[in-house]
Amino acid sequence: MQKLPGRFKLIILLSIFFLTVIFPTQSFSQVEPSTPKLKDVLTESENDEPHLQSTSTVNVEPKKLIKAGPNDEYDRGVPRNSVAGYFKAAKSGDYKRAANYLDLRNLPRGYSRKDGTELSRQLKVVLDRSLWVEMDLLSKKQQGHSNDGLPSYRDLVGQINANGKTYDILLQHVPRKDGIFIWKFSSKTVREIPELYKTLGYGPIGESLSQYLPEYDFMGLYIWQWVFLILIILAVAVVTMPLTRLTGWLIRRRKTELNLMMADIISGPLNIVLILIITRQNFDLVHPSLTAQVFFQGRTTIIIAFLWLLISIVNLFHKFYSQKLISRNQEHTVVLLGPALTTLKIIIIFLGLLVWLDNIGFSVTTVLAGLGIGGIAIALATQKSIENFIGAITLYLAAPVKVGDFCKFADKMGEIEEIGLRGTKIRTLENTVLIVPNAEFVSMQIENFAEREKFRFSPGIRLHSKTTPKQLRCILSNIKESLNVHNKVLESPLRVNFSGFGEHSLDIEIHCYIDTLDLHEYKNISEDLNLHIMDIIQSAGTRIAIPTSIEYREQETESSLELKQQAEQQVKKFRKAQEE
Repeated sequence: MQKLPGRFKLIILLSIFFLTVIFPTQSFSQVEPSTPKLKDVLTESENDEPHLQSTSTVNVEPKKLIKAGPNDEYDRGVPRNSVAGYFKAAKSGDYKRAANYLDLRNLPRGYSRKDGTELSRQLKVVLDRSLWVEMDLLSKKQQGHSNDGLPSYRDLVGQINANGKTYDILLQHVPRKDGIFIWKFSSKTVREIPELYKTLGYGPIGESLSQYLPEYDFMGLYIWQWVFLILIILAVAVVTMPLTRLTGWLIRRRKTELNLMMADIISGPLNIVLILIITRQNFDLVHPSLTAQVFFQGRTTIIIAFLWLLISIVNLFHKFYSQKLISRNQEHTVVLLGPALTTLKIIIIFLGLLVWLDNIGFSVTTVLAGLGIGGIAIALATQKSIENFIGAITLYLAAPVKVGDFCKFADKMGEIEEIGLRGTKIRTLENTVLIVPNAEFVSMQIENFAEREKFRFSPGIRLHSKTTPKQLRCILSNIKESLNVHNKVLESPLRVNFSGFGEHSLDIEIHCYIDTLDLHEYKNISEDLNLHIMDIIQSAGTRIAIPTSIEYREQETESSLELKQQAEQQVKKFRKAQEE
């Protein structure tokens, strides 16, 4: 599990994830250009009633309204009012009233005016499922649009693609019984309603269910559609849950913590994602309206499920690599892994939020631009914190010191107690706590005593200047022999040399290593060796030099006076010879 098996299972899990995320997502992103976004639907629903009530008049002056068409019981004087009146009646379920907005003069064979109520209902279903009517594009003039390329007595509401061809949904300027012209859905459009309904209607199951359940819609779906959708979800769950549960059970058989986490992911978030994706692929079975499609195009539940799955995978990676780092004796890096993966989770949630905002119709570019300006301000305000965080990353990755190490930095010495995200906590020799910001600590010259493999023994020995060469050779030989026989002194390198003449002493250089990492043991061994060296010097009949200035005053003897006079006479001879 620690090496190949764990990685192999993680790769399988990621493969399932990408197959379930990237491949199916492309299919639900193919939205028709005319399909509105959720933001548009919500805005339209908020402004719907005032919009419909105000279309029959034009605001010319304050508190003065002028009629925008002839007086009509159903407000059919201008195209926009006629369409708005039809939708208002149809949405309230008053299809008998809605039939008054249809031109029923040239009905298809087998239909009569009595079928106007059913035709108005079928038209409502067809329009709900296939055409988003932009009310603001419809004319507010009695004559309709004059530059749309259609005859003057017709206006275009929209176009529907079905059965491999395009159907124009038209309004027509037709006379009332009293000869006044009003706007209705054209007889050409009305004749095409049955044909369109066969393709875009509810189908046999929908028709049957809609007759027994109340006609109440929520989020663009009627009660019977919600029932049908729930049945689809249950059917998908019956298929997927046993498979994921079985897979989870097989993985749980090796009762390790990573296997248990992986089994929970498969039977939990991954199972939910699969159910939602398969349900989304079969969503057309409920014959949803455009409004319902818009709500589901937001993919809110799928995004939440994916975020849950991704965060669960991040937690799995956290556990997996924590164990791996601990097995490699890199416990200090585990501390950094937590904040790094927390940052990754925040980025995942943020990206999920951006995808959701884009799906419902908000401009992600505008959001990112605003966040970019805010991010610059935050970055400037938190510059030192960011520097310290980067310093913490450097300390964890480069690891010049670890928790518990004794080190020297600048003019301080102490033991590392904690490496935080802002600063490093150090216990000094005075038993005080010193907190150094990470940005400063990483730039210092750090001497880590915990990393050494042995202690160096190199005392400086200065013998009295009157020590004779024989005494010096004896001392050197005895010191080297005593170091060689000591069980804690390494054989190589080991040097004991007469290094030279000091100002007031004869200097001996010793260089060797003591095989220990314990400071207390090193102190005891070095003390024993120093005392033994003192015994060797004392037994040789000499002593350690005292660094003081000594003035010698002695009476001149006859021999010294003769030597002095001879030296003076010789100097006189040299000078006389140079003058000649």
